[in-house]
Amino acid sequence: MWYTPKVVTPPTEPIDVAAAKKQLNVFHDDHDGYIGELISAARDHVEKYCGAAFASRDIEIEADAWSDLARLPVLPVSGITAIAYVDSDGATVTLPDTVYELRGDGIILKFSQTWPARQRGSLITVTATVGFETCPPAVRHAMLLWIDSAYENRETGEQLPWTTFDALLSNYRFYS
Repeated sequence: MWYTPKVVTPPTEPIDVAAAKKQLNVFHDDHDGYIGELISAARDHVEKYCGAAFASRDIEIEADAWSDLARLPVLPVSGITAIAYVDSDGATVTLPDTVYELRGDGIILKFSQTWPARQRGSLITVTATVGFETCPPAVRHAMLLWIDSAYENRETGEQLPWTTFDALLSNYRFYS
């Protein structure tokens, strides 16, 4: 079982305030703070909607068993920085990268390697870099549309059953 990821290095937003202001046709600086909040909210919403990270960041995730590493809970993963565990003697150990490799959305053993014994009940901690290095254009555009809608309609409104937002993101949704 995986536990909630902890962000080690916060993401850099895929949209800056200047790009959002251009989308909004805003030519003053009065709302820059609010627009920055909308950018973060749009990224967060899109990432949860799609089940993927669209801004690169470093995270730590904890798992109960070595078998959990076969499929990581965050996509896409661009690199594994470290895998740490508590060995049977109670010492925290970092697993050498000669034992494992990143393949797709999981971590597998390299040829003729085995997972080491660990202390009963201890967690395995994976430190990884996740997220797209460059946000795909369709996803970025969907975020801009969301920001525009949230800026113009600051109250709760009726949602349409299928929107341009959904259409732009349909090819980027990951289902677990």
